[in-house]
Amino acid sequence: MARVIPSLIAGAEVTSGRIAPVLNPHNNETICAVSLADAEISGGAIAAARAAQAAWAAVPAVKRGEILLKACALIEERSEELSRIVAEEAGKSLKDARGETGGAVQCGRFFAGEGQRLFGRTMPSNTANKYAMTIRQPCGVALLITAANTPAPNFAWKVFPALICGNAVVLKPAEDTPISADWMARVLIEAGVPAGALNVVQGLGAEVGPELTQHADVDVISFTGSDRVGRGIAQAAGADLKKLSLELGGKNAFVVCDDADLDKAVRWAALSAFSNAGQRCAAGSRFVIFDAVYDTFVEKFVAATKAQKLGVGDDCDLGPVINQRQITAMIDAIGRAQSAGARVLTGGNRAVGTLASGNYLEPTIVEGAAVDGELSLTELFGPIAALYRVRDYAEAVRVTNASPYGLTACIHTRSIDRGWHFTQVAQTGVVVVNGGTYGSEPHMPFGGRKASGNGSREPGTEALDVYSDLKDIYLWIDPP
Repeated sequence: MARVIPSLIAGAEVTSGRIAPVLNPHNNETICAVSLADAEISGGAIAAARAAQAAWAAVPAVKRGEILLKACALIEERSEELSRIVAEEAGKSLKDARGETGGAVQCGRFFAGEGQRLFGRTMPSNTANKYAMTIRQPCGVALLITAANTPAPNFAWKVFPALICGNAVVLKPAEDTPISADWMARVLIEAGVPAGALNVVQGLGAEVGPELTQHADVDVISFTGSDRVGRGIAQAAGADLKKLSLELGGKNAFVVCDDADLDKAVRWAALSAFSNAGQRCAAGSRFVIFDAVYDTFVEKFVAATKAQKLGVGDDCDLGPVINQRQITAMIDAIGRAQSAGARVLTGGNRAVGTLASGNYLEPTIVEGAAVDGELSLTELFGPIAALYRVRDYAEAVRVTNASPYGLTACIHTRSIDRGWHFTQVAQTGVVVVNGGTYGSEPHMPFGGRKASGNGSREPGTEALDVYSDLKDIYLWIDPP
């Protein structure tokens, strides 16, 4: 095995002597290896960040923005290289990987521009000759833990706002997708980010996570991943009163009303459920359908699902899931749902033939799962859509909100009254009318309610609230 992805600490490559293979989800062939960091490497990364943070914070925010803009230009210039890395390590078509690279650049440029603003506020005082204002200051050392589903945007989503606010970063990327994080970190350092201000710890979350999240020199943690891991991080962070941002997934409802444009609804339903192989926290996974159009919609949706093309070619609709563990968990969950009385209308199995060696699950539609059953309540993070028949709008709202999660929801209706009312009563952080369940654009806040997070929002300008602390300043003067 020739190439090993190391951790990066203060610009130096650091390895532990232990490695794990990095596999292509399309065929499970080994791409390279990743060095598995240990407690010493994790602690070294935090120490390097702490040592570098004050000097990075002293660089004017406008200058920090110029450095990040240069990094974006380098990523764009070499976008084909990054896109090919993402396509291979995450199991995507090159077309989709190029789109994600473009999204990462767009996100980076948005936050680079924030270096010219980083708005505080000035407010009147109730006392003569006294002036009141707020300014933003960096938190210190930011620990950023990212997911594997969209590795390049995930990097940009957290690293760029953390840096523009003047924090030093310790990034822990997903162990399944270490290559793009290593590549992007090196580009940012090449652009002028001081090496110690951006450190990357590669390794297994279960091994290095506790060392990183419980370290006394970490000031703010941002985590995207499962609610199970997020709850553990919250407990660790809470013990030390650390600032914390959590984005923990969803079980997102897609409502089809009796007045919906069914062809449009089916098109969005397939995209919501199956794009990126359903590995999106915003993916549509619960389809809530009015009784009056249930049979017609389901017939069309099943036909559209059977027409989905699997693979990593640019003409494919969905690729593999990230690893064997994930596909096994999904197939087991489908089996338990069937044992409890649910019916699989299409899919439910591993793909066969030329795709048999990869982590491909056939796009799956399940009918008859209990609203309070495992399939309805658990985020499976794969191409699985569950169907629910409802009498009317009131029941559709009840089913939509009958979830431990509250990330996204959408409704298809020709009624502006229904559509607008739904945006007000859906217990989610994002609501869409006549579209799909998707995440937010880089300049918009994204996050959820209930088990989908802890109330924070990233990206958008709201991410500045995660990565900076507000300070009140009062100025007294004696008029001449």
